Amino acid sequence: MSEPALPISSVLVVDDSPAQRRHLAKLCRDLGIAEVREAGNGAEGLSILCSRTPPPDLLILDLEMPTMDGFQVLQQLEQRSIDVAILVASSREQSLLDLVSRMGRELGLRVLGSLQKPVALATLSDMLHTFGKHLLAEPEEPEINLPPGDLATAIERNEIHAEYQPKVDVRTGVVRGVEALARWKHPTLGQVPPSAFVALAEKHGHIHDLTMRLMREVMLQSASWRSQGVQLTVAINLSPTLLDSPTLPDEISAMQQCYGLAPEQIVLEITESSVVSTGSVTLGVLARLRLKGFGLSLDDYGTGFSSLQQLTRIPFTELKIDRSFVHGAHERENLQVILRSALEMADRLRITSVAEGIETHADWRLLQELGCGLGQGYLISKPMAGAEMQAWLSGFRQRRAELQAASPGEPRISMAR
Repeated sequence: MSEPALPISSVLVVDDSPAQRRHLAKLCRDLGIAEVREAGNGAEGLSILCSRTPPPDLLILDLEMPTMDGFQVLQQLEQRSIDVAILVASSREQSLLDLVSRMGRELGLRVLGSLQKPVALATLSDMLHTFGKHLLAEPEEPEINLPPGDLATAIERNEIHAEYQPKVDVRTGVVRGVEALARWKHPTLGQVPPSAFVALAEKHGHIHDLTMRLMREVMLQSASWRSQGVQLTVAINLSPTLLDSPTLPDEISAMQQCYGLAPEQIVLEITESSVVSTGSVTLGVLARLRLKGFGLSLDDYGTGFSSLQQLTRIPFTELKIDRSFVHGAHERENLQVILRSALEMADRLRITSVAEGIETHADWRLLQELGCGLGQGYLISKPMAGAEMQAWLSGFRQRRAELQAASPGEPRISMAR
């Protein structure tokens, strides 16, 4: 390759096997990375990292080494506050690689993923493309000190709006619906993460007003799409604090009728954790929402401990599998087992399965093979404004054949955020 495949210029390969080390170094050079250094053991690699400011853009770290193994190197990096992107490499089983990667992240390190030896050029290239946006150190976002009054004002002025991420039929590539996602650009703080302002709204009693205003916007947009001949289901997140309100089903139903929508067009997403301890009021609210025809989606499936219990207690129509079980599943057998189990269960329960976080054709192809119903993620599209949907749909129709025919080894659709 004549140019670097990634926005990096330097790599350090740490491996006690000369043959494996030279092989990995050659792969990096073949990918166009200008500076590739090598270290024969963990202590030597740590010395290079400590002496160089700034450190290399990327560290490829073997796990099994004498004197100082890979995990010990990770511990030293954390203790010495050395910030470097890391790929863990080993010939051991993938579950062990995943465990070490997870432990490294829990130490606060930027562990991008793992490589199983022997490493092929295509595998390394795919890994680095997938995680390329993380390879260069980015300044930490300052903690957002958001006054509750600012949120109340933003809600009153309709400054918090919805963006929409498409949900596509994995088997046919047909766009079936969208998920509405709340977005807020603060006049001085910039983009505020939904996790921050939703939590603040829940804490200070603004969540009902925020949700109802967003629902009105989303339903108005859905009605507008329908007038243009675009029929899409719209998924809207419900805060668990709203499930204690006996009037919620009537409020949502009245709004849906006001905008001339069928209740089947609206899917209400409820996180797994929000229904862990459901009282009679919450169960009654969920039951009435289903009686009125709204879809109920169990969001973030697999991230809690009560998923199976919730599926037996609540009439869900959709099961959303968390991205942590989807992203990279094509190369991790343990994730494939979990995915297959979840998809088979959804099929037997006759509810729609939705896979979140699809970013590569390899994962898309795996989901096709496993019989997944719907998929969403940056491979398909990033969230967009409602006004952009019509043009996006026209463009996506032209790319459907490419998406359906692409094999795991072919170029990915752009994931630029």
